[in-house]
Amino acid sequence: MSNKIITDGFLNRLEAISYNMKTSMRGYFGGTHKTKSYGSTVEFADFREYTLGDDIRRIDWKLFSRFEKYFIRLFTDERQMHIQLILDCSSSMIYKDSPKRDFAIKAIAAMGFLAVQNMDKVSIKLVRDGVLEDLCGIISGKNAFLKAVAMLENVEFGGTAQFDKAITTDQNPGYSDGMTVIVSDFLTESNWKTAVDYLLYRHREVMIFHVLDEEEIEPSYKGRTILIDTESEDRYDVRNFQLAISRSEYDAYKRALRDYMADIKTFCRKRNITYIYSKSTDKFEKVVMEQLYQSEVIS
Repeated sequence: MSNKIITDGFLNRLEAISYNMKTSMRGYFGGTHKTKSYGSTVEFADFREYTLGDDIRRIDWKLFSRFEKYFIRLFTDERQMHIQLILDCSSSMIYKDSPKRDFAIKAIAAMGFLAVQNMDKVSIKLVRDGVLEDLCGIISGKNAFLKAVAMLENVEFGGTAQFDKAITTDQNPGYSDGMTVIVSDFLTESNWKTAVDYLLYRHREVMIFHVLDEEEIEPSYKGRTILIDTESEDRYDVRNFQLAISRSEYDAYKRALRDYMADIKTFCRKRNITYIYSKSTDKFEKVVMEQLYQSEVIS
């Protein structure tokens, strides 16, 4: 691949990392995620007394010789998770050649790599206006993952991100079978919280990966300025307006941004959602290795 999103060295460091799911699942057989049910893997879990209809091949004859009762061996059931990676492809992700786009694609690629490394299924979906577009179908295995990364590099951005409409109308949202990761700047007028609550209703674990540009955090605008909404249709759109930016307006913006981010964190905390935040100029490896570890998403 040209212009690699994640270097070979970074991929090698991810080899030893696996998802540490916080909830039991009713997913698919296979994979490496242990559930609270019993199945047919090779890892021993417990004994219980034999009942009519049990597989006699699981009888432990050593226990029979000691207690003269039939006991069968129980083994841990392992399931294959379905990791859904949702990428915000709106115009705000590429405003003024912002590095948000590359950072967001790196986040999607990294989470996808961790999933296939852990023998999970992956799907990558793009939010385009009110539609959730499936990039390349179900990904299983590293070869398919590397092809998907190449497709990610060519994804086009533009328009708005209507998360509520896109996610709640998805034909294959899944149910109690894994995690949904949403990577976005969340600078949207759509009700993204409705979309997240819908995923939680379907018993999916959710991760919010929030990325903002340096200019959005510390804007450099001064004096009389025309503010253009990146998702507006043209400069005459009602979302654009002229403003004389003074120190008071700057401070008001900073307070509004701080309150907005606090609201996102509170929303996530109340719903036990993993929240990861980063500036697009941060070193990506630092975000992955530190924040994901600290939040116990990976182990």
